[in-house]
Amino acid sequence: MESAASSASRASPRISSAGAIAVRDDVLQRELRIGGIVPFTTTDFPGRLAAVLFVQGCPWRCGYCHNPHLIPAVADTGLREHTWAGVLRWLESRRGLLDGVVFSGGEPTAQRTIGEAVRDVRALGFQVGLHTAGMYPRRLAALLPDLDWVGLDVKAPRAGYEIVTGVAASGMAAFESLDLLRRASVEYEVRTTVHPVLTPPAALQMLARELAARGVARWTLQPFRPIGCEDETVVAAAPRGMAVDAPLLAALGAHIPEIVVR
Repeated sequence: MESAASSASRASPRISSAGAIAVRDDVLQRELRIGGIVPFTTTDFPGRLAAVLFVQGCPWRCGYCHNPHLIPAVADTGLREHTWAGVLRWLESRRGLLDGVVFSGGEPTAQRTIGEAVRDVRALGFQVGLHTAGMYPRRLAALLPDLDWVGLDVKAPRAGYEIVTGVAASGMAAFESLDLLRRASVEYEVRTTVHPVLTPPAALQMLARELAARGVARWTLQPFRPIGCEDETVVAAAPRGMAVDAPLLAALGAHIPEIVVR
């Protein structure tokens, strides 16, 4: 059992009634790794004007990843461009201008201090969104009471997850996270990247049946785009400007009532 002193040392920065940020050299300040910031978006947090905080680190190796520089737990440069103290100060200056903040990645739930970071952002008065692949269901469950919206990447039918992620049995965690969201009182979106080799039509139809069996009624499909992808084989296998064709959409729509192509 940890002592009161060690517990206090992990306390995250808090916003005082005067709005000043008191930052201590604690675990959150040292360990939360922010790999990048998008200061303004109208698409990453449905219905809100938001900023996106890209969290460094992801244990999966999806071939179509468009943020491969965020996969290492520590940025390749070895530099800390965005300290948590600096991020909070910047967000404080955006109060009244933004509705919300989205934690993206990488994989935000790979960071053990993500819960404290979310609560810091809420303390500033922002709504909080999360982009996740659902690889840490227990950590997601702990976050849900403090979230307003979740975008869950469901990458493949459960049995075909390793083809996309490169990690055995990865589908088990993702579908457990989906089940958590279905039971939670939080807005969420299920989305899947469409690639002709990694997620071919047969895999998408199997996934549609699996999602329908879990009560998913709205599904977002994202055609693969080569921007940022470093796997030349994955890029070469996808025609430029690829789209989800009408016959496939009709087949998937037989299982999921509402399908959005974004």
